[in-house]
Order: sequence, then structure tokens, then C-alpha cells
Amino acid sequence: MSEQNILATIDGIQITDADLDAYIAAMPQEQQAYAAYPQFREHCLKQLLAYHLYAKMAEEEKMDETEEFQELMKRARRDILAQVAISSVLKDITVSEEEMQAFYKENPDHFTEGESVQAKHILVDTEEKAQEIFAAIEKGEISFEDAAKAHSSCPSNAQGGDLGEFGRGQMVPEFDQAAFEAEIGKVIGPVKTQFGYHLIRVESKKEASVMEFDTVKDHIQGTLLQQKQNEVYSAKYHELHEKYVK
Repeated sequence: MSEQNILATIDGIQITDADLDAYIAAMPQEQQAYAAYPQFREHCLKQLLAYHLYAKMAEEEKMDETEEFQELMKRARRDILAQVAISSVLKDITVSEEEMQAFYKENPDHFTEGESVQAKHILVDTEEKAQEIFAAIEKGEISFEDAAKAHSSCPSNAQGGDLGEFGRGQMVPEFDQAAFEAEIGKVIGPVKTQFGYHLIRVESKKEASVMEFDTVKDHIQGTLLQQKQNEVYSAKYHELHEKYVK
């Protein structure tokens, strides 16, 4: 190990970059996301040093000879052995291409994307105001987008009323029904909902479709692998229960 990789030395024991990396790697995933930040690594190094320092204190005070320590070691040994055994039982489990293809064909409902629309709207508080805006748009006095920016009370007004793409059931019922029945490019309304009165223009529509196998392959593999692992784990558990539990 080169000198530059040694971060600290505690009573002859060298703490290296590799030790710090291993310490960070054992943290929860959301904390590991900060590993590239020098301040985070410095904080982790202090924690790592603290463990070594307290461990050194425990050795000097012979805490490793106490009954409490022996009990903790016994539990740690059991837990480590259990993890090693579980890994050994599950390590050879795989999912074949044929199994993934069969699951995909037998479960089309799992991979169906519902129909959706992409729409813009203008929301106002009265039907009369909605009618006035509608008439102005129809006469070409103002574009739908400019009317949304000028009059709509929905935050989507900054995007010219654009709500993006949404599927059935994502909007309130009255709006949902009107949008999915609307003709593409035609302004409809006013449509009354609990929020007020809407003018709606559907920009595009997508029919319900089944996702391509390659798109969902990794998801299928993960699902089937988890199922297989659960089955093997459960079978081995019952086998061991019969063998050892009296």
C-alpha cells in the first residue's frame, strides 16, 4: 500500500482509502450517493476512526473478556453464518430466457399500458368567462396558449395550459371523460368540475398497448428470480425445521 493511501495510523494499524471505501459501501444506498463529496468522506473517516479508537480502548480494558462481549460475538457469528448459508442456498438460482418469454406471453395484463391523452386546458371560475375565452379563440383573436397564460388559474398556465400526458382516471371524472372523448385539436367546453370551468384541447392520443418484451425483460427477470428464491428459501427452511426443531 502506497503512503498516499494511508489516511491514519492507530497504534500501528493503518487506516487506508480502501478501508474508508469499504466503510461507505456498507452504508444505506441513499447515503452512498454522497460518497464523491470530500466533506462526506471526511465525516465518514471520523466515524471510522472513532470505531477503531473505541475498539482499542475496549481491548486495553479487556472488555473482550466480558460475558456481554462473548454473547454479542455468539450472536454475530450466528448471523454471519446464516447469511453465508442463505447465499450458498440461493447462489445458483437463475432465470432463463424461455422462462421470461413464457411469463410475458402468459401475463399480458401485467404489461399493458392504458390509453392516454396529451391535453391543454384553461381553467376559470365562471361559465360566462369560459364562454368569452372560447369565442375569442374560435374567432382567432387569441391563441389557446396565450389565453391560458392570460386567464387560466391553473399553474399549468405558465406552459400555455399544457397538462402533459395522462391516463384514464388520473383527472377528475368530468374532465377525464371530456378529454378522452374529445377530437384531437378541437377546443371543447366549458366543462364544469369541482375546480371551476375548463376549456380543453387534446393534442394527441395513444391507444392501449402491450409493452415490448425487451422493455420489461429486466423487470420480469427480477420478479421471477425473487419468486424462485422465495420458493427455494421456504423449502430449505422447512427441511431444516424438520431436521433440527424437536
